[in-house]
Amino acid sequence: MHENRTYDEIRVGDRAEMPRLCAADDLFAFAHCSGNHNPMHLADRDGDGDGVNEAQAPQMWVASLISGLLGWKLPGPGVAMESLSIRWMGVAQAGDQLVARAEVIAKEEENRIRLRVEVDRVDGVALMGGEALVRAPLAKMSFPEEAIPGLLVQRHLHFDRLIARARALGPVAMAVAAPENAVSLAGALEAGAAGLATPILVGDRAKIEAAAAELGASLDGVEIVAAPGHHQAAETSAMLVREGRAAALMKGALHTDDLLRAVLDRDRGLRAGRRLTHVFVMDVPGLPHPLLISDAAINIAPDLETKADIVRNAIDVARAIGIETPKVGVLSAVEVVNPAIPSSVDAALLSKMAERGQITGGLVDGPLAMDNAVDLGAARTKGIKSLVAGQAEVLIAPNLDAGNMIAKELSYIAHAEAAGVVMGARAPIVLTSRADGPKARLASCAVAALARAFAAGSR
Repeated sequence: MHENRTYDEIRVGDRAEMPRLCAADDLFAFAHCSGNHNPMHLADRDGDGDGVNEAQAPQMWVASLISGLLGWKLPGPGVAMESLSIRWMGVAQAGDQLVARAEVIAKEEENRIRLRVEVDRVDGVALMGGEALVRAPLAKMSFPEEAIPGLLVQRHLHFDRLIARARALGPVAMAVAAPENAVSLAGALEAGAAGLATPILVGDRAKIEAAAAELGASLDGVEIVAAPGHHQAAETSAMLVREGRAAALMKGALHTDDLLRAVLDRDRGLRAGRRLTHVFVMDVPGLPHPLLISDAAINIAPDLETKADIVRNAIDVARAIGIETPKVGVLSAVEVVNPAIPSSVDAALLSKMAERGQITGGLVDGPLAMDNAVDLGAARTKGIKSLVAGQAEVLIAPNLDAGNMIAKELSYIAHAEAAGVVMGARAPIVLTSRADGPKARLASCAVAALARAFAAGSR
């Protein structure tokens, strides 16, 4: 329990302090609650045009640390502030460790307390100082030290890191099949502008130019390979990869089936020995790592052999984006093998295949229900002892329905961003969606570039 300090208990010279890390998310939360959207105070913005993100804490956020100190510690609950006279001497930035201090300098009539207040960096640099006049509580009160409802800042830092990492590799030549509307062309041009790809636009030149005009975008310096129809665009895009002119594919305005049909063509396609599988890379706000989900877009009701390739491809993507030994949870409705639930049997077999070296590169465990795959508390409650349970980085869905629902629920309820790539061919394939935002499109291209580099390095 936490107790306040009443007017009668307080003595001149009493002191209190409270440490606080200035986190980047604090600056976004303060922008929301105060309405101060000055880019100088947002960790991902350059507020003065000098090419550096300032990430400066608003001075009133620094002053709010005094409010927290007085309201919780000295005098504590029941205090009412009457005045605050302060001056600022320095600037706090995201990442700084701060400490707020208060010292009682006078007791006045009508339960008033005057305090000297200051906020410093832990290295001794003074940021703020002044005096506060408060009415101290008269009644002794105790309160449980319970956490107040949490706040979740909807940033997508994992995608920012993936994009930066892929950009460092240099642009990847990417054949874009039929980018003949504004949305599909925008994804290709954004990837080019971000330094992730060198797009080769394959399709009807007139339609591509009309889409560029709609976007107000220039096609200067962008290669266009003429292909009069979607079937031809898909075949030509696959040919560019086969000939080594492109290292990745991107779906444009054509149907996915048209593109994959060209990829799977036995004579002129891009078969590589594994089944084609789709991998979602999800950036879920609040989750400390990217979350991969497969297969949610291609294989409707995969058999065991297909699921093995789904796992292998997902492990490759996870390793490509920087997860050294991916923890793979194979999902079912239960965490025990039940012959009446085929997905639980498949999950157990996949786990045993990994144990015997038939699937390599990651830790594979199953069956796991969704809760005990991603939550340690749930896994412990069920008594599951596993290096994967409760901390899975890759989720293998039992079928397309389940995988698609998981991904869509994360996107629309948990506010995740989703990047997607198809693996199993001679080149990664970016499947864009009309619902994708710019960050998701860039992240998909980044994942494809990283997957390509990983495949090239593992040969």
